[in-house]
Amino acid sequence: MENKKEIVTKENLFTVLDLIESLEMTYWLDGGWGVDALVGYQTRNHRDIDINFDANETAKFLKILTNVGYQIDTDERPVRIELYHSELGYLDIHPFIIEKDGSCKQAALEGGFYDIPAIYFGSTTFEGRNIPCINLEGQRVFHTGYELREVDKHDIEHLDQLFKNF
Repeated sequence: MENKKEIVTKENLFTVLDLIESLEMTYWLDGGWGVDALVGYQTRNHRDIDINFDANETAKFLKILTNVGYQIDTDERPVRIELYHSELGYLDIHPFIIEKDGSCKQAALEGGFYDIPAIYFGSTTFEGRNIPCINLEGQRVFHTGYELREVDKHDIEHLDQLFKNF
């Protein structure tokens, strides 16, 4: 059985962000690293990096990712694709259909779409770097509607603290 890297470091995060930015495509950091970017420091270990991106770029994005050594681990298109790289760890990508008004649609596993308001998309500065990300309000909503794991509860505590200080 293959031993897979289960922790994605901050350095891995920046390597992945550099790669994505070289593609000049629209994206937003989400999930645990997105929470930590909003908080301003790393609060916990991360298994993966969650990236929401322009669904029109899916083929190009996957080609570049596989060219640099990522392999598809879980394929639940059009909802998400999880990839693995032996040095960079897991990357969980979510294609979003971007509307003209800045809102987005994300396919749902059970069919249909989630409508995501434009106000959930923003940016933050983390480690001196400006990063497009799901904002505080969006992160709080994205952490609802499912059975929470311990890492989700941890993230929510940090989001709630950030909201109190906002």
